[in-house]
Amino acid sequence: MTDRNVRVAQAAGEAVEDQEVEIVERKGLGHPDSICDGIAEHVSQALARAYLDRVGKVLHYNTDETQLVAGSAAPAYGGGEVVEPIYLLITGRATKEYAEIENGDVVCRHRIPTETIALEAARDYFETHFPELDFGTEVVCDVKLGEGSGDLQQVFGEDGKQVPKANDTSFGVGHAPLTETEQIVLNAERELNGAFGADQPEVGQDVKVMGKREGDRIDVTVAVAMVDAYLDSLAAYDDAVDEVRAFVADLAADYTDREVNVYVNTADDYDHGSVYLTTTGTSAEQGDDGSVGRGNRANGLITPNRSMSMEATSGKNPVNHIGKIYNLLSTEIAEAVVSEVDGIREIRVRLLSQIGQPIDDPHVADASLVTEEGVDVADIEAEVTAVIDEQLSDVTSVTERVIDGDLSTF
Repeated sequence: MTDRNVRVAQAAGEAVEDQEVEIVERKGLGHPDSICDGIAEHVSQALARAYLDRVGKVLHYNTDETQLVAGSAAPAYGGGEVVEPIYLLITGRATKEYAEIENGDVVCRHRIPTETIALEAARDYFETHFPELDFGTEVVCDVKLGEGSGDLQQVFGEDGKQVPKANDTSFGVGHAPLTETEQIVLNAERELNGAFGADQPEVGQDVKVMGKREGDRIDVTVAVAMVDAYLDSLAAYDDAVDEVRAFVADLAADYTDREVNVYVNTADDYDHGSVYLTTTGTSAEQGDDGSVGRGNRANGLITPNRSMSMEATSGKNPVNHIGKIYNLLSTEIAEAVVSEVDGIREIRVRLLSQIGQPIDDPHVADASLVTEEGVDVADIEAEVTAVIDEQLSDVTSVTERVIDGDLSTF
């Protein structure tokens, strides 16, 4: 055990599962905010890999300011068209030149084509996730990366031998386990954009799920951008909506015995033929802009019943940017504690950094527990502290897993 500042205490109030009203949201893969998150993170991973390949270390960069400006479209049953393209701006900072120095002399200079790397990453992301969108015509992408500084490499440590130092005084927050409502919301979107969507191409990638629980009744409201090319009439659209409704209801039954009611595309007006029909499968084609950090938190959900960080996780460098690392790590710590320590109904973990201090030694690691009946925090405090300490000692693995794409940031 180290001397890290770990605090474990009883949480104030009830566990979220016991509260009378709970609200949970997830913005799906094709929501304009999530598109920005996904692009920013994919570009971030590409830059990190390029730096590692070229100079052996991750250089200073951040791509967490990506913005999307909606286009316009004319959807029609059987297939419409994009009238004005979606505009995507990838912006931030990146080191474009790095000098290797030995004994005070420059022995080699590396020029890194950061903007080309960003464009290639954006193209790859769209081709992988948005088959109905043509990159370059229906999506126009621009890259403006300001010059980073090679001098900032020292905050990352040297060749991975030092624990990086925090880039900011900031915090991350995570919690576990997920409530029944949270599990339904998270997995409904993932499945609609997963196996279900693969078999039902009329279901676009822009899927937003909102869960509301009042007592033991859960209402799930789903907004699904339907793709016009796969629907030949309003009747076919209505059938597709019914299939989504039935699928989500069946999925919810896997996570709860509570009463669940599912509503899909509730703004539709069949009498006037006004329905959520799109050409590309995303509301970004017409009127809905997007920005990094306005959507899901690092655990994939928006949870007003719980503490949340306002930091944008996607696009930040994965080496020492607390806004990324501590939000991911606090979630992993919470999940590890619940998995390894008996008697916990709910845990919230907050990690606070001090700029310039090693990221494995936070200014405070604060765990708030709701315990099972008959279990006192004092009975399990040592176990909880040990798990938190172990997780903090392995903080640099978060960097590796983020670069490899093994950790989701939204």
